Amino acid sequence: MKNPVIDLHCDLLSYLTRPNSSIYNTEDMGCAIPYLKEGNMKLQIMAIFAPVESNSHDYGLKQSEIFQNLNEADNELYRFEKEHLATLETNENIGMLASVESGSAFCDEAISLKKGFENLEKIIENVGSIMYISFTHHAENRFGGGNYSAVGLKSDGKALIDYMHNRNIAVDFSHTSDALAYDILNYIAKENINVPIIASHSNYRKVFEHPRNLPDDVAEEIIHQQGLIGLNFVRAFVNPEKSEALEEHVAHGISLGGENAISYGADYFYTKNHPDKSRIPFYFKEHDNASLYPQINEGFESSFGAAQSEKISSQNAISFLKRLWK
Repeated sequence: MKNPVIDLHCDLLSYLTRPNSSIYNTEDMGCAIPYLKEGNMKLQIMAIFAPVESNSHDYGLKQSEIFQNLNEADNELYRFEKEHLATLETNENIGMLASVESGSAFCDEAISLKKGFENLEKIIENVGSIMYISFTHHAENRFGGGNYSAVGLKSDGKALIDYMHNRNIAVDFSHTSDALAYDILNYIAKENINVPIIASHSNYRKVFEHPRNLPDDVAEEIIHQQGLIGLNFVRAFVNPEKSEALEEHVAHGISLGGENAISYGADYFYTKNHPDKSRIPFYFKEHDNASLYPQINEGFESSFGAAQSEKISSQNAISFLKRLWK
């Protein structure tokens, strides 16, 4: 019997802004619906992403409208809400829940922060609710430093944390600089902010050195605060030379006390126009698309036991959502 699967991060929405794109196109996306169905996906979190550029918020708003249209269309997706937790494992269709990957998706560098928060409210109106917000992507923006920078938390970033207080939205550490991660943690503690913390699609730097992977102290704090850490399948973050390193990341997460935190955050995105051709293939064949989750779960069951495999597959994420939406 296939374990139900919850995945914390994909870039299907930004792909669907492209002409002639389709949620059923298995040639373009590892999280196309046929793959999700075969892999027994029960809940896919879909990122609303925008790079740091002029009018980036328009791109984010467009993706929220795509999400809204997917929910209203006659397909195999439905907008996931609190009441669906009870029927998640038996529902034949695939739940979808939105997230925001980079504050640039609602607030570009030129508009007022007030207008940015109005855009965020419009996104929430369109999608129903958002699970988490990443302040940055790779680059620095008005909120703080991305994972390829050394910049910390900025004043607009503090305002965003204040906005998130008591709103049942997690802050995502997957694309923070180390400085931003530490500053967010310090600010939350100092100001007694009520906001959960996660890393939606990140591995462990101790296993493979890469700025997209978490240092142990940040991972340990996420675990301590009962957050989630989603395993990223992108080869560059696993270890470009060996697919079995994904199990090494799991083992390391468990060694940090993360048996109730480790989840999936595969990070399937449209790779065909990516400028860095040296990264091809972007995924190992063992992790190439969402249909492979049953085999991945079986491997984890063999290495770590059935209970841990079930936790990674969905149970940790379900427990987190129950806490988030209590």
